[in-house]
Amino acid sequence: MQATIQKWGNSQGIRIPKAFLEAVGMGENDLVEINRDDDNIVITKIKEKKGLTLEDIFKDYDGEYETEEFDWGSPAGKEVW
Repeated sequence: MQATIQKWGNSQGIRIPKAFLEAVGMGENDLVEINRDDDNIVITKIKEKKGLTLEDIFKDYDGEYETEEFDWGSPAGKEVW
């Protein structure tokens, strides 16, 4: 199959036929990752991401944690303190 790269706003784009996307398990609004492999462009569907837990976020954190006060300044509007 051949396609033409065309101007799309300030970028360029290629139209991919629906049948072609269905054959590789992709569809409209799927999140994809675009990579360059030498002179090739590789488009890969991103698997559904699971939500991060606090354990996931801090799994590589080795430092000590100390709480501290933070001064946000004086009220600037109709904030209630």
